[in-house]
Amino acid sequence: MRLTRRGIAALVGAVLGYGLGELAGYPLLRVLAGVTAGAVLAAVFVTRARPKAEVSRSVHPERIERSRPALATLAVRNESERRHSGFAAQDCVGSDVREVQVRALAPGAAATYHYELPTSVRGRLEVGPLVLRRSDPFGFARADRTLGAAACLWVHPRLNPMRPAASGHPRHHHDGPITDPPLRGSADLLAVREYMLGDEVRHLHWKASARTGRLMVRDYADPAQPRLTAVLDTRLGAMRPEVFEEAVEVVASLLYASAMAGQHCRLLTSSGLETPVGSGIPTARLLLDELCLVAQDDGDSLLLPAARLAGARPGGALVVVTGPEADLGAALRWRPDTVVRLGVREPGVRAGSIDAVDAVDAAAKWNARGKG
Repeated sequence: MRLTRRGIAALVGAVLGYGLGELAGYPLLRVLAGVTAGAVLAAVFVTRARPKAEVSRSVHPERIERSRPALATLAVRNESERRHSGFAAQDCVGSDVREVQVRALAPGAAATYHYELPTSVRGRLEVGPLVLRRSDPFGFARADRTLGAAACLWVHPRLNPMRPAASGHPRHHHDGPITDPPLRGSADLLAVREYMLGDEVRHLHWKASARTGRLMVRDYADPAQPRLTAVLDTRLGAMRPEVFEEAVEVVASLLYASAMAGQHCRLLTSSGLETPVGSGIPTARLLLDELCLVAQDDGDSLLLPAARLAGARPGGALVVVTGPEADLGAALRWRPDTVVRLGVREPGVRAGSIDAVDAVDAAAKWNARGKG
């Protein structure tokens, strides 16, 4: 419990008023000072008892596309044997504050409140912590009680309907090009990684385990598995901020469609982000979470770091999403299958290139090209 600024001012005014009343001999001032001081003391007594109701807050859904509705639900229950007076519940939502006035509850009663969360901006939104506040009618004092930890709302980029990427350059094994179609039961060694619960014990790599002191397993992939690598240009000079948001939507839509179609997908950015290769719902969620946080940077002027370009070209389809006049530079050595340029004044479709105004236009041209 603490006095507010108004309560402190009222208490100081009461002391000064009483003193002035004594010096000047005005009984009315002394009475007013006494009433004010009594009101402040009553406020302290009222707010001394902090809210004891059972309060919980949940966010639904935890992941949502940009501009789609998301709600926070506040559940309040009075499990005591006495009537619970009302209070205010304040929730920090990013830089904003949502306040809910909780009404008085009878013993054993419950109430549910909903408030909308902002989803107009892509990103990771912190919701909370929740603060229960009780104050007096005059606003002289208040008592706060912080409840629980902050929740998280992932605002994903908007997804436009896009067909999965078609197979691009064939993958190569370390011994040469893979067979097409590959031999039945063949597998390509993708990586050696630390053992995780549920991995095949027969894939344990004993030499690597002995060297590292941790259980390591071989990670295999089907050589004929379709693959997609999407490169997002995050250079600040490549495109305007509003065009960059459209580019993020194109990459998100393409990766989501391809991952859900069973393709092994990976995201690369100019800032050095490189996601693991995978497919299915877990990979789609990981990619969308990463695209929640991706932002433009004013670092290296290269589309991809030189160290990354020194390696072999990723197998499968390779799509680059960039601005209208951005220079791909050395990245052209990887021979992208498709270069999608956003923010173009005169959009069109050329061999190996899609020029579009925004994400919706790019998705339409991508799908139309696939039909052709």
